[in-house]
Amino acid sequence: MRFPLAISLMTALAATAFAQQKAASYPRGEAMIEDYFRKQVKEIEDRTLTDLTTKEAWETHKPKLREQFFDMMGLWPLPAKTDLRATITGTVEGDGFVVEKVLYQSRPGLYVTGNLYKPKAAGKYPAILYVCGHGNFVDKGISYGSKVPYQYHPAWFAAHGYVCLILDTVELGEIRGEHHGTYSRGMWWWQSRGYTPAGVELWNGIRGLDYLQSRPDVDPDKLGLTGRSGGGATSWWIAAADERVKAVVPVAGIVDLHAQVNEGLNERLKKGVITGHCDCMFHINTYRWDFAMIAALIAPRPCLLGNSDVDDIFPVPGYRRLAAKVRKVYALYGAEDKFDLLETKGPHTDTPELRIGIDKWMNRWLKNDTATKVEDDLPAKLTPQQLKVFDKAPEGALNEVIHETFVPMATLELPASDKVAKEWWAGKKDQLMTGLREQVFAGWPKSPSALKPVAAGDVTTDGMRLQAWDFESEPGIPLRLFLLSSPGADKPEKVVLSVLDEPGWSKWCRDLGPAFAEVLMEKKDLKRDDAMFAQNRTAMKTQKVQFAAIAPRGIGPTKWADAGTSIDIQMKRRFALIGQTLDGQRVWDVRRAVAVLNAEVKAPMTLHGERDAAGIALYAGLFEPSVAAFDLWHLPSSHRTGPILLNVLKVLDSPQAVALAAPRPVNLTVKTEAERADWAWPERVQKTTGGKSLAVRVVGE
Repeated sequence: MRFPLAISLMTALAATAFAQQKAASYPRGEAMIEDYFRKQVKEIEDRTLTDLTTKEAWETHKPKLREQFFDMMGLWPLPAKTDLRATITGTVEGDGFVVEKVLYQSRPGLYVTGNLYKPKAAGKYPAILYVCGHGNFVDKGISYGSKVPYQYHPAWFAAHGYVCLILDTVELGEIRGEHHGTYSRGMWWWQSRGYTPAGVELWNGIRGLDYLQSRPDVDPDKLGLTGRSGGGATSWWIAAADERVKAVVPVAGIVDLHAQVNEGLNERLKKGVITGHCDCMFHINTYRWDFAMIAALIAPRPCLLGNSDVDDIFPVPGYRRLAAKVRKVYALYGAEDKFDLLETKGPHTDTPELRIGIDKWMNRWLKNDTATKVEDDLPAKLTPQQLKVFDKAPEGALNEVIHETFVPMATLELPASDKVAKEWWAGKKDQLMTGLREQVFAGWPKSPSALKPVAAGDVTTDGMRLQAWDFESEPGIPLRLFLLSSPGADKPEKVVLSVLDEPGWSKWCRDLGPAFAEVLMEKKDLKRDDAMFAQNRTAMKTQKVQFAAIAPRGIGPTKWADAGTSIDIQMKRRFALIGQTLDGQRVWDVRRAVAVLNAEVKAPMTLHGERDAAGIALYAGLFEPSVAAFDLWHLPSSHRTGPILLNVLKVLDSPQAVALAAPRPVNLTVKTEAERADWAWPERVQKTTGGKSLAVRVVGE
């Protein structure tokens, strides 16, 4: 049965851990979440590269760290290196060099376009992979790629005795892909999929190294790497992942986690550096790394970090702190001379001083040449038309939709035989729960603090009693749990805890009205729905039920922004940088509320929720054995829709999560018969196991 108040119990509040204070004294919205982010970043900082004592210890840990890095890029296990099908579509004569217009497929259907610059004289040369930033040339709706505005780098290298392959980016290539999934496209399922376009850029770069090594004019043991801005970030990714890179100069592409999440730079970028960057700049931070960990994976190979001193999107404190941590790793090898920071004057722009610094570094480490004077003698530019690779884009290219397939989803197909399916599922459940702990909810507190709930309100009026307790879900996240009961009623036979979403907060307040406004921390002019109030009061008496409610962080009084606004978007993106999602931490909030309620009410508990909140309730209950049953309305049938949980689609999808709840009763309410069919998977599990815990019913709009 769907209890009337459970429908309306869509709310809760976050408050301080101190009871009986006025509502204005509770940390609300932005203040609360900013404090939380500071605490989380500090926790990650304090354990990143702080326990290093010997080179041997670092070398022992490095293979596992690199595996984790690939995993956070959506590349573990590593994909097979398929035939590049490399093609040269034409050549162009430059000023002292030749340009070959190159394309290859880093995986079937994923086309990478670029230009290979080489000296005119035959020979075997050291080679540079140049990865572009967010520059592009578009004319009359035709993209010529990011290689056009960055061409002076490979031109200089080719004119001075290097082969240089410059690559277009996924987003700004001749075939346009997507970097802005969470930044502006609302593709939050990228987080559930464990997808980042940084992984595609990394893979394209690794395959670019493969291509360079395949060429007869390249010395395969002398490979360098550089790029600036977005290409600076990609330079870090590639060099950290691939030890074939013997020297690297990332320019203006990285700062530490504190800067990314916490440092307000200016009015435009007031919520952390991340607000100024698209998704290609970040890994999926499952293992909660500071960015210095990625940089340290390059040690002891030569690495020069370049940046300008008034760069407003890669600020000085952020890259200086990172550099200080990385230096300690190089010191373990006695290789202090192989890491340096080149800080030049100027804003976020490609200055001659930065270019000369790159060129000197490559000469030193790839040619053993420190004597030649390096000047910023840039060759004449070629036209965009001369550098274009495709006359016509190939049919079947996956670039525009590579985010749909780049990271494989978990495939969980029940065997055809019921007997085999039963045995298969019995062995699969623990594996899936482990995957959830390690991949999806790894950002939960490892050592939760004591709940210490404090009474925060107790009001009885018109046959209703509303109690409230404040508790700390985790450091920086105070919440309030509500319990509604009938005064003088016998001990309840059931308590229904509703997980509330934002629309439900308003309804919950309307159902209770102004008499409870102070406990609710709402305005006194609250309007009451008298009919619903009476209906709820009757239900509690006749059905011997109590109703509880929890609004996880960001709902109701702790709301920091309206959905879809810039602040809302950037807050959600910041969660991913600390190895969480907002919805994933809301699951934790509900778990903590369950623990508080268990201490206050001794009755079987049903978790209730609607829409995404139904999914949050479901996952909380999976980790709380005391939950006796689930009442889930309009649960999304896939995490593609919601709730958004980090990496969850690499482990399972919503139908498998429902199956995990058995043998506890799960009531699923859907709107149509077509939606009922979405739950055939857990119904089949129930059939094979002989259970009777899952009930799916259709209730119209």
